[in-house]
Amino acid sequence: MATLIDFILHIDVHIIQLVNQFGDWTYLILFAIIFIETGAVILPFLPGDSLLFAASAIAADPRYNLNIWVFVILFLIACLSGDSLNFFIGHKIGKHLSNHSLFGRLIDKDSLAKSEAFFERHGAPAIILARFMPIIRTFAPFAAAGSGFPYRRFIPYSIIGCLSWVILCCSCGFFFGNLPFVQEHFSVIILGIIFVTLLPAIIGFLRSKFQKPSVEPNATPEHNQED
Repeated sequence: MATLIDFILHIDVHIIQLVNQFGDWTYLILFAIIFIETGAVILPFLPGDSLLFAASAIAADPRYNLNIWVFVILFLIACLSGDSLNFFIGHKIGKHLSNHSLFGRLIDKDSLAKSEAFFERHGAPAIILARFMPIIRTFAPFAAAGSGFPYRRFIPYSIIGCLSWVILCCSCGFFFGNLPFVQEHFSVIILGIIFVTLLPAIIGFLRSKFQKPSVEPNATPEHNQED
């Protein structure tokens, strides 16, 4: 876990190390991380927004010979195919996987429950909104499939969500990632990105904790009810 935290906080340094060590294979490595973060239900904690931002910032630096358009295409394919795999898992073996003795322990049941509630509350647009929310986006296709949402309706929302997510994150990284201020405070910027993307989930959690349950006006006290 400490290694993962260090990777996220200094993600620009680690991507540069990958480039220096693996060259063009870096494209495939980063593709795999986004695909797994999106498609593997048990790994929602892998970097997403921050990775797209950092990779695009490094692609803007000519010293590393990385092509931003290759990143955009690969990241788009990764999150679209990851969404479809996640949906397939939720549709085919979702309930069995959740109740399995081994995999059931690997799935974050609380995050899954929050994703299901988020999908029920916002309906189909939740598939687009969830793409911008870490952890929730990993469980959103799974929850949609488990609720009986048809794939032919799921995929257009997935395309819109993935396309807007990749374009926004990569554009911000490419055009702003190499500004002197951003480079000097890159770890702080990454923490800010994580905080902003987690903010809706934090607000929802606090609201559910402190919101008073509604009482039905015509509710009859138990002790006045007849046996």
